[in-house]
Amino acid sequence: MVAPVVVTGAAWTTPLGSGLDAVWRRLLAGEHGFVEVPSPHRLRNTQAAVVAGRPSGPAERLRGLAVETLREALEHAGLAGDGVRTLFVLGTSLGAYLDDEGERNAPLHQWADAVVGALGAKAPPVVLSTACSSGSDALVVGAECIRAGLADVCVCGGVDILTPSKRLAHSALSTLSPSRARAYDTRHDGMMLGEGAAFLVLESAAHAEQRSARILARLRGVGSANDAASMTSPDPAAAGARLAMERSLVDAGLAASDIGLVNGHGSATPVNDRAEAAAFRSVFGAEGGPLVFATKGAFGHTLGATGAMEAIATILGLREGIVPPIVGLEQPDPEFPCPLSVGAPTRHAARKGLSVTLGFGGFDTSLVFEVAR
Repeated sequence: MVAPVVVTGAAWTTPLGSGLDAVWRRLLAGEHGFVEVPSPHRLRNTQAAVVAGRPSGPAERLRGLAVETLREALEHAGLAGDGVRTLFVLGTSLGAYLDDEGERNAPLHQWADAVVGALGAKAPPVVLSTACSSGSDALVVGAECIRAGLADVCVCGGVDILTPSKRLAHSALSTLSPSRARAYDTRHDGMMLGEGAAFLVLESAAHAEQRSARILARLRGVGSANDAASMTSPDPAAAGARLAMERSLVDAGLAASDIGLVNGHGSATPVNDRAEAAAFRSVFGAEGGPLVFATKGAFGHTLGATGAMEAIATILGLREGIVPPIVGLEQPDPEFPCPLSVGAPTRHAARKGLSVTLGFGGFDTSLVFEVAR
């Protein structure tokens, strides 16, 4: 029998702040973190969602966000970072690599070594970069490490920062919206960039019980796939996304009908929204299905951090029985197969939910969470 994996701590640093409850209240109020961010380059959109009051140097900014957020996650779980059987699994989508000369001339894992060193970790971190699925895939790896008996505690998630290269790249690719992010809206025309960090503390259920830890949620199942359709565009048939969701449900021992809530990728690019709708239609049916909400309209697309931020949002949505409105969604796509949280917070009775991430390069990840309420 596979050992159960539970979530005992979580923290995020977002463009709306850092406290779990405080940020959740702002999300429920329909707020967003977008501000004007000047650029010397011509961009499709000069607004972005940034974390205020942090150093401007890319490497220092990345490491600072990671260390601060990891410390908060460990404190929330009532743990220190120096446990002998504690492992850190950290993801980013290139982080500061493209914009900091010191990072370009160093190993890709150098930033993570420095971060866990500041926390007194006994073991080197596991570091990954799977584009926008990095934060989600860190949770997949952490869960599997616990199940395999390699660690009792895995602190997992992602961090990413807004940099000139990322703004230029998404502007050149035309994935950046010239107006605003409108996920699942008939007028969707692109995503908006953001930055932040989010980490969750995973434990074996036995270890958490032994120390009488508070359990936030159970990570019931994980699933990943890669459709390899393009370096940037998803498979229009959404085969990878469908497979990732189906694998996570099998891993959780659940049927699609058991899922009452989904935090969608919701990037607001037309191709991603269509692929996501196709995947949901395939898994949940052509009508009805779970309630879908999304947070990129508030946080921006935080790239390597987004999967972990959305995992926390999924847990909070399940625990509170209410989810925020999708910021920017005003005219829902009539072809979208599931009910959407539109205009105001939406109440629900779900205890089991999915967090779905679709990354560049076809990296598709699905996480199944369950809460007791």
